Amino acid sequence: MSSPHSDIGRQRQRAIYVKGVGGERPRVPVTAAALAEAAQRVLPEDAFAYIAGGAGGESTMDANRAAFQRWRIVPRVLRDVEQRDLSIELFGQRLPSPLMLSPIGVLEMAHRDADLAVARAAAALGVPYIFSNQASVPMETCAAAMGKSPRWFQLYWSRSNDVVASFVQRAEACGCSAIVLTLDTSMLGWRPRDLALGSLPFLAGKGIAQYTSDPVFMREVRENLAGATPSSDPKPSLNWRTLATALAQKANFPGGLLKHLTSSEPRAAVQRFVGTYSRPSLRWEDLPFLRQHTRLPILLKGVLHPDDARLALEHGVDGLVVSNHGGRQIDGEIASLDALPAVVAAVNGRMPVLFDSGVRGGADVFKALALGATAVCLGRPYVYGLALAGEEGVAEVLRNVLAEFDLTLGLAGCSSVAGISRAALAGGSDDAPTIAV
Repeated sequence: MSSPHSDIGRQRQRAIYVKGVGGERPRVPVTAAALAEAAQRVLPEDAFAYIAGGAGGESTMDANRAAFQRWRIVPRVLRDVEQRDLSIELFGQRLPSPLMLSPIGVLEMAHRDADLAVARAAAALGVPYIFSNQASVPMETCAAAMGKSPRWFQLYWSRSNDVVASFVQRAEACGCSAIVLTLDTSMLGWRPRDLALGSLPFLAGKGIAQYTSDPVFMREVRENLAGATPSSDPKPSLNWRTLATALAQKANFPGGLLKHLTSSEPRAAVQRFVGTYSRPSLRWEDLPFLRQHTRLPILLKGVLHPDDARLALEHGVDGLVVSNHGGRQIDGEIASLDALPAVVAAVNGRMPVLFDSGVRGGADVFKALALGATAVCLGRPYVYGLALAGEEGVAEVLRNVLAEFDLTLGLAGCSSVAGISRAALAGGSDDAPTIAV
């Protein structure tokens, strides 16, 4: 069976070159660096800082890219790559390519259509979209826009188990086919770009649409309001920015500013979110609770150590995502690509291992697959496309990544994803850090 993306590389090239005859250049830059620079020019300072920034001195972000550079592709020739099949099978589904979209929150900072634009673009190209727990649009709205196109749901484990259960049940009801439990953000990392601006979008009610659309969460908000006592939390200075934040909380709440001008619910919802959003005390022993509340496959995202991969097997987890959260959580952390081979070896084919962090193009997708990844997730680049041109900007980025991957696949001498192996790569390990086990 050939993939619907078969020959997308040459088709994409042809489309761009034909438009070029008429003097039309791509609206969305085709190189990763130019894409980020173009997005920075159109985004507000706080929005670009939140999307582009990493932890500390951002050395983990640098390490992610350096790891890709250490590995070099070694092509084989005379292998008949006229027909190429990009499709893969994952959890019983045949997907048109190994590309997926990582969950990224607060997309309203990039574009007014936010997650909905991404959902439409992903569905148009058959690329699975992992809905963010910190979305700007409720999962049900995005799912309705995607029709039968595949989608998953990312879960942050809240301090409220009732909210956790509600989220996964909603995800299952709206057609998500897997739950991705993100474990590397039990606390927010130290992010100097945001700290320098004193900017945390959640305090303005952004990125909490999954919560404010959830009946269990809103029930807890109203219960807290009814029994509220004075808080000892630090309070901001009273000035025009404080007022603007209060108005933003109301504007971002379901129903909008005018409906909630005198309501205390928007502020209470933000306070409840901040107080419950993640749970640092989470342990392996908590995982059965999640299994009790969903029939969907459960993947753990943020696994970098092979011992954690083995523990995941012992606890009946269905899959892993090797990820360092795009370098946003720990400065000086191991690059995700450097961690991938040991995790793949630890599970030894007994569960799928997905990959994200540092992926910027189709050649990166090829390298991650060659090191054992089952599928590869794209992050920041699609958000930059969203900032530049909304839904079409996301689609342009996806077409470009898929096109480069298709061309890389064929030029490396492979006619299918199944034909990619570690033999296609050289280098990498000599300078890569190793994990003591």
